[in-house]
Amino acid sequence: MNSVWDQFTLSSFSPYRWLNGSYIYRIVGLLSQWRQGSLLLEWGEPLGALLISIVFIFGPFITTSLIGVWLIALAGYWGLLTLSDQGKPGITPIHLMVMLYWGMAATAVAFSPVKTAALSGLIKLSLYLFFFLICARILRSPRLTNWLITVVLLIGLVVSSYGVRQNFFGVEQLATWNDPTSELAQATRVYSYLGNPNLLCAYLFPAIALSMGAVFVWRGWLPKTLALTMVLANSACLYFTGSRGGWIGMMALLGVFMLLLFFWFRDFLPTFWRKWLLPLVFGGFAGFILLAVITVEPLRLRVMSIFAGREDSSNNFRMNVWMAVIDMIRDYPITGIGPGNAAFNSVYPRYMSPKYSALSSYSIFLETAVEMGLIGLGIFLWLIVVTVNQGVKQMQRLRLEKNPQGIWLIAVIAGMAGILAQGLVDTVWYRPQINTLWWFLVALIASQYQPQRREQGIESTRNGTFNKISNASE
Repeated sequence: MNSVWDQFTLSSFSPYRWLNGSYIYRIVGLLSQWRQGSLLLEWGEPLGALLISIVFIFGPFITTSLIGVWLIALAGYWGLLTLSDQGKPGITPIHLMVMLYWGMAATAVAFSPVKTAALSGLIKLSLYLFFFLICARILRSPRLTNWLITVVLLIGLVVSSYGVRQNFFGVEQLATWNDPTSELAQATRVYSYLGNPNLLCAYLFPAIALSMGAVFVWRGWLPKTLALTMVLANSACLYFTGSRGGWIGMMALLGVFMLLLFFWFRDFLPTFWRKWLLPLVFGGFAGFILLAVITVEPLRLRVMSIFAGREDSSNNFRMNVWMAVIDMIRDYPITGIGPGNAAFNSVYPRYMSPKYSALSSYSIFLETAVEMGLIGLGIFLWLIVVTVNQGVKQMQRLRLEKNPQGIWLIAVIAGMAGILAQGLVDTVWYRPQINTLWWFLVALIASQYQPQRREQGIESTRNGTFNKISNASE
């Protein structure tokens, strides 16, 4: 059984054997001699971290077009680093799944009924995947990892603080986000700098999870106090969004974080707490949520609307969109209509119910199925399984090494769980502010990949050969 699981999750995948037989990989290192004499690329990785941090610093405050331009620049910089590399492939099972995911998207474009629109979606997807590639490379350095996580957390604190301020001082509602027939029709839903409460929730998930991790990783009372402040501010802001999908995602985030954190500290606990801590924590957590729903009327009304079915206007709207999307999947089941919102907007009007126009399917899983077919959905789910499996494996390794960097992996997996849980009923995942954070989380896991000793031997031989060739050419 373990052998089947290892094969399915690519745990026994040998990247170095695959690279040694790859013709494309032979271009890696073509400019390595030039790099040795370049003052700029002497600081290649720190400069890359600076360029990545700019995406996070300005992402919530600028247009998506400007983010796209910067992603193009990062893709070019990744290409420069790769061509001037010195025998450091950094290929992981996650990289292989990402390439397979891109390949399926390209195939969907080839068979799309709206090829031009789908091609623009493929270009956008490619930029996000290039962002993953450069992040996975830069994050191999623990120092740069801590730097970029700190940047994400500090900007998240700015965004959440402004959201909390909106709740207390009021803010204009930019759309009809509440059911106009409900008692909460005039309630304030905060959106900070992102312009949409649901989008703000998805943005906050990585900040919440990583700030919870920082409470354990950062040393000293002042950094820990800052981390705890971030947890409270981010969580309060998420609650004030009034986003039901966001609240569902928060439950998933906390559940996964507590479960993995228990595993991390399990060996340090007395026998009694090893057996009863999880039931007590989850039982107490469930009791707290139930008590809050019963006693806080706005929360109760909002939560009960989840179960109102079509009587709630937001539920009714989503259900109508979902039915139309299922019809689209039925007509394009294998390869879908092609990636991107342009392809969706070109095809969806043929299927939509009157007065239910939509820019997406309001579910990232349905969206993946309609864009890349059921095959694409299967690859997407496979990518998630491989990524989480690698995260758990590397967390176990770091735990045995007593390396606190493993706490970041706990936070990463929890943050991904929150985004995916909200993604069941929303598609803000496709916005650049969220997608860049998603691939940053995936890259954090990929950067911690450690090959098996047998594979390390193969890589050592390869690097030795590479160095001999370089020395001979000099």
